[in-house]
Amino acid sequence: MDPIAPALLMALAGGTAGAAGQQIWASLRGLVARRPEGREARGEDELNALAQTADDTERARQLADVLALRAAQDPAFATALGEWRRRAEPLAAPSHTGTGDVRNEVSGTVHGPLIQARDVHGSIHLGPQGPS
Repeated sequence: MDPIAPALLMALAGGTAGAAGQQIWASLRGLVARRPEGREARGEDELNALAQTADDTERARQLADVLALRAAQDPAFATALGEWRRRAEPLAAPSHTGTGDVRNEVSGTVHGPLIQARDVHGSIHLGPQGPS
């Protein structure tokens, strides 16, 4: 498993992902707190340190490294962490794909729907076309 991006951990620790981000951060806290049988749970110190200073890239990297190491040693943790990551990444994704203005221009006659947009996140469905 690749390490989790420090930027993702920092965004969630800092609360920039809103209420959903706070919930996913709490679920990471619960995941890290699970005690593997016969072993010490690792990552709690790093998680707490990042929670104290969410903008610290080095602390985020340390947490990411510990999580990756623990996942390599514990398949059940790796599975749970992968699921956590799948839910977490969309929360901290940027709200748009780039910066700058968009200029859409249409010339001529349009027959049927015309959509002009930027940074669509999800599908666009216009429904069945009826007679015009």
